[in-house]
Amino acid sequence: MPLTLAQKILAAHSTTPAAKADVAPGAIVHCTIDIALANDITAPLAIQSLKKMGATKVFDRDRVVLVMDHFTPQKDIASAEQVLISRAFAEEQNLTHYYEGGNAGIEHALLPEKGLVAPGDLVVGADSHTCTYGGIGAFATGWGSTDLAGVMALGESWFRVPETIRVTFDGTPGQYVSGKDLILWTIGQLGVDGARSMALEFDGPAISALSIEGRLTMANMAIEAGAKAGLFAADDKTLAYCRKAGRPDARTIAPDDGAVYIRHIQCDSTNLKPLVACPHLPENIRPVDEVRNVTVNQVVIGSCTNGRIEDMRAAASILKGRKVKKNLRCIVLPATPAVWMNALKEGLVETFLEAGCVVGPASCGPCLGGHLGILAGGERAIATTNRNFRGRMGSLESEVYLANPAVAAASAVTGIITDPAAL
Repeated sequence: MPLTLAQKILAAHSTTPAAKADVAPGAIVHCTIDIALANDITAPLAIQSLKKMGATKVFDRDRVVLVMDHFTPQKDIASAEQVLISRAFAEEQNLTHYYEGGNAGIEHALLPEKGLVAPGDLVVGADSHTCTYGGIGAFATGWGSTDLAGVMALGESWFRVPETIRVTFDGTPGQYVSGKDLILWTIGQLGVDGARSMALEFDGPAISALSIEGRLTMANMAIEAGAKAGLFAADDKTLAYCRKAGRPDARTIAPDDGAVYIRHIQCDSTNLKPLVACPHLPENIRPVDEVRNVTVNQVVIGSCTNGRIEDMRAAASILKGRKVKKNLRCIVLPATPAVWMNALKEGLVETFLEAGCVVGPASCGPCLGGHLGILAGGERAIATTNRNFRGRMGSLESEVYLANPAVAAASAVTGIITDPAAL
C-alpha cells in the first residue's frame, strides 16, 4: 500500500514489524517514541502524573527534553516554582537535555537548531505547537501532560493513524510573501477545525523553494487548522540543515507515489499577497491591503512561529534607517540564544535598537499572554505569533492581528497595518 508521510513514519515506529503494521487511516498503532518534550508550564504536571503512576525513572535520559521557555526569565513566584520542580526532576533523573536561562530558548526553535529532531522521527510534546518539527520531516504532535507522563516512563504509546490532506503550492511567491502567508492561506481555506485530527502534507514548487525556516513556520501552525501534524518531505535542503545542526545521520523521506489523500487543495502562490489574520481566529484572513490603516499599539516580532534568524533579517530589512512610530511598542524576541547571537553579529540588534524597538530574551513572552508585552483593554497588536483568540495576549477587550515579520515591522513604522511594499 502506498503511504503518506504520516503513515510511513508511524509504520516505521510500530512495535509490529513495519511490513506488517496496519497503518490504514483510522487504525490504532502502537509505537516507540524518539523524543518526549515538555516546558515550564506542562512539565510539572507531567512529573506529578509520572510519580502517581509509580514510575521512578524515565525511559531514556537522553530522549526526555525539558525546556523552560514560556515564563523565562521567571516572571513571578508561581512561575519560579514551576521551574524549580522541573529543574529538580531533571537533576534527579540526570536528564541530558534540560534547558533554562541562557541555555534555553523557545522550545520549537531550539530542538531543530540543536539537532535533537531529525527526518522520520516520532516526537510527542506537552505543547500544541510540537507539530513544528514536521518542517524537517518528523511526525510531531502535541499531547496533554498526563499522556506525556506515560511516554516519559515507557518510551512508547498508541496513535490513531490520521487521514491526510495534501496542500500543493505552485508558482513563485512575491518578495514579501513568506511561509507565514502560505500557512495563513491554508488555514483560511480549511478553517480552524477543517483538518481536525488529520495530518497536513505540503508540497509543490513553492514548497521546494521555501527555506527550512519557512517550512518550520508552516508546520508550526498546522494545529491552527486542527491538524495533528504538518509534514514536509525531507529533501537535500533538509539534510543540509540537519547536518549543520549536528545530525549527519539525517536521511531523506517522502510520501509514496500513489498515496491516498482525503482531500487535495492547491494554490498558485504567485498571486498571493501578504496576509493578515484578523481577530479573533487564525482563519479570519485578509490580504494586507484590505486591513490597511487599522491602528496598532503594539508589534511583536518573535515566537516559535517567526523568531528565527530569517525572521529577524526580514524585520530588520524593513526597520533599517527607520523609526518605530511614537508611542507604539515594538517588541523583538529572538527565539534562541543562537538566534540572538547571530542577530547581534549581523548588526540586526543594533538596527532594532536604533529604530526604537525593545529587544528581549529568548522567551515565548507575550504570545500566550505571559509577560513582556501584555495588552490593556482596547489595545491592538499585530504579531508574528500563531494565535489571536480573544484575550490571548492580555485583556479580553484587546485585539491581535497575525502577520509575517515584514508586515509586522512595516506596521511598527507607520502605526497602522501596512504592506511593506508601500514603504
